[in-house]
Amino acid sequence: MIFIGIALILLALFGAPLFTVIAASAFLGFHHESVDLSVVGIEFYRLAEMPVLLAIPLFTFAGYLLSESQAPRRLVHLTGAFLGWMPGGLAVVSLVACALFTAFTGASGVTIVALGALLYPALTQAGYNHRFNLGLITTSGSLGLLFAPSLPLILYGVIAQQLGIGRTITIDDLFLAGILPGTLMLALLSGWSIWVNRRQPLHGFSGGSIGKALNEAKWELPLPFIVLGGIYSGYFAVSEAAAVTALYVLIVEVLIHREVSLRALPRVIRESMVLVGGILVILGLSLASTNYLIDAQVPSKLFGLVRAHITNPLTFLILLNGFLLILGMMLDIFSALVIMVPLLLPIAIGYGIDPLHLGIIFLANMQIGYFTPPVGMNLFIASYRFKTPVMDIYRSTLPFFFILLAAVLVITYWPTLSLYLPSHHWGR
Repeated sequence: MIFIGIALILLALFGAPLFTVIAASAFLGFHHESVDLSVVGIEFYRLAEMPVLLAIPLFTFAGYLLSESQAPRRLVHLTGAFLGWMPGGLAVVSLVACALFTAFTGASGVTIVALGALLYPALTQAGYNHRFNLGLITTSGSLGLLFAPSLPLILYGVIAQQLGIGRTITIDDLFLAGILPGTLMLALLSGWSIWVNRRQPLHGFSGGSIGKALNEAKWELPLPFIVLGGIYSGYFAVSEAAAVTALYVLIVEVLIHREVSLRALPRVIRESMVLVGGILVILGLSLASTNYLIDAQVPSKLFGLVRAHITNPLTFLILLNGFLLILGMMLDIFSALVIMVPLLLPIAIGYGIDPLHLGIIFLANMQIGYFTPPVGMNLFIASYRFKTPVMDIYRSTLPFFFILLAAVLVITYWPTLSLYLPSHHWGR
């Protein structure tokens, strides 16, 4: 089995599809334990029975529709009208717009491609430094993964629920847990952007431009209220909010704005569902693999091994941050979630770390991992998008990296930041 495990790792490193490696490990593990291999199919059936699972394809479809329309342009105009008069206002506009857009699309590469074409020329024309512009947009591509209805937040909740850890982890609580840590990251980057660009020429505050921007974005403005207001007022479950969001975006972008044609709609559906299909295949197989790991007591043995060398929870957390940063460079966030959460969550609980807090730590690190040198995915997307050598992108993102790393340390060692809103939710 050791040789087979090494062979599977080598296959993954040489580019074998991740789901085949996970499937092979699950099948071989169950076969070695003389367990009927039909348990893998049973895991897919159990996954399909989860009501919250409907939220994944619906929110993904809504995000793809938004990226195909002119909604990003309207979002930039709206935030620009409200914040453009500040010192460094356009930089703050870029951060807010990218964070909100990434929350709905869930894919940082989409944000760089969709909003970069709008924001980079605008920042350059306004006189912002070239290197600052590159760093800002590359970093902002993953900013927003902690805000609802982020797909990674939902996926973490699904995996945690399936592990049966003795405490109910709801998607609602995860949405609440991400608000203050996500806001902290946004605030620190905004504050630094304002300071660096404090000598930029200012534009006057204009009520007319605000009115025009509000009128342009009047159909997109209700979206956050549909998602968050509907869920926390008790009118919608998460899956119902996803269905209403998808229907609303479809009506607005296809029938009202007519920016996505009926002819293009099948392509958008196909592209979004290809992503969803890949996530669900990996998720179903990883849950089967997780069952084998639990049956073989791998998490408890791993916890015993870690506990033998690390007794302090604070030490464990700092090592966890380093590990997750490296993981974020090497794997996309969906693969990292389905592979590592089943192993890390039982260990973290053994150290007394709240599962909600762990989820926010995990995603905050993944968010930085997207642009951590040398192989963070956003670095190469930005290099290709802006036709700039990747070493220039590295240097451009370093100030943003250290600011967000400081934010991650605050999030890690101040659990109240993540747990305050879920613990004070009026529905409790």
